[in-house]
Amino acid sequence: MYTAREQSESVIILAGTKWQVPLIQRLKEKGHRVIVFNLFPDSPAFPYADEYCIVDITDKEKCLQLAVEYAPKAIMSDECDIAVPTIAFLSEKMGLESIGMEMGELYTDKYKMRVFGQKHGFGTPLFYKCSQLQDAMEAFHSFGKKMIMKPLDANSSRGVYSINHEEDVRLYFEDSISFSKKEKSILLEEYIEGTEFTVDGIKTANGHISLAISEKRHYRYNENIACSLYFSCTSEVYDYDRLREINNRFVELSGLPFGLTHAEYKYRDGKYYLMEIGARGGGNLISAYIVPFVSGVDVYDYLIDKTLEKRCKENIVVSEKTMKRRAVLNFFDTNGKEGIVKEIQGEDYLKECRNIVDYAVYCKKGDDILNANDDSKRIGYYIAYGENAEELNHIIHEVETRFRIVL
Repeated sequence: MYTAREQSESVIILAGTKWQVPLIQRLKEKGHRVIVFNLFPDSPAFPYADEYCIVDITDKEKCLQLAVEYAPKAIMSDECDIAVPTIAFLSEKMGLESIGMEMGELYTDKYKMRVFGQKHGFGTPLFYKCSQLQDAMEAFHSFGKKMIMKPLDANSSRGVYSINHEEDVRLYFEDSISFSKKEKSILLEEYIEGTEFTVDGIKTANGHISLAISEKRHYRYNENIACSLYFSCTSEVYDYDRLREINNRFVELSGLPFGLTHAEYKYRDGKYYLMEIGARGGGNLISAYIVPFVSGVDVYDYLIDKTLEKRCKENIVVSEKTMKRRAVLNFFDTNGKEGIVKEIQGEDYLKECRNIVDYAVYCKKGDDILNANDDSKRIGYYIAYGENAEELNHIIHEVETRFRIVL
């Protein structure tokens, strides 16, 4: 076992994406020195760090070699699946607070997650683990209906395809399996037709609490890529209390000791099906911005204090003051059209509207836009808040009316 030198107040963050920036800023506000590990020299989080290391964060031994030199007080991340197993490995080796390597595996390996869910009676699509094209062909023929192909342990919807015909299996297998990291396999799953939801929560010593639920919509041209997440505490159509119960039960049965969670479910014929769950907060700043607004719970305060082994509030409840609040994470679209950007209209409204707390446009005039084939290829987004549904729906209408990417 590796033992860190006398611990400083340094904290190592794994992954250097934009989504790590709010966590880095909060740590620095609390007086900690932050070191960021990431593979790319131009990582967006690097300028916010006190120091950074260019390293592949999936290379556990190399990360350990570097981490020992910094003698950190804690190692953490958020909104990043691929960082979870490495953080668990490093923390366990260095005697730091951690969810443990077993949990790190369960919450990033889609096959293990499926097996666990099925064993404990959760709504689970029929699934097959395949490491060879022939295995996948046989699985598709045995099921005989529409399926979803996905890598075993990738993220951001990379390598995820809808499979309708035998030719689709042949066409997409090699690309899908190329995104699997630890084990070169894919999952071929029954396609669940129905409304999709996300559930963000937090696990404390007192149990798991589901803090924020969104109803999710997808692009017309790609049913595997989300274009909108609408957050509310209640629904007139769906039983959110039941969804919270299912989600809480899964996390508590799994043995996750603490931390943020982000899950995805589908609803079909009166039943919720667990699609995926991760031991991290929702991406695109869901955990940083949206969860605190709609729940009244500052999840970063808990995550930081717990990981740094400080006294923290374990009895977390959703504030009644936030019950009517709404939030949305919407991704920009060109109605499925591809082509050269001629003009971007209405960006001033995104900048000036006080209810829009964050936005980004990832294209400019002259760029050639293609339809997104994974989450990272979307052309931009905005996050908006409303104290009630009416206020938020007005903002959404205004953005749809004013903002356009003209091709």
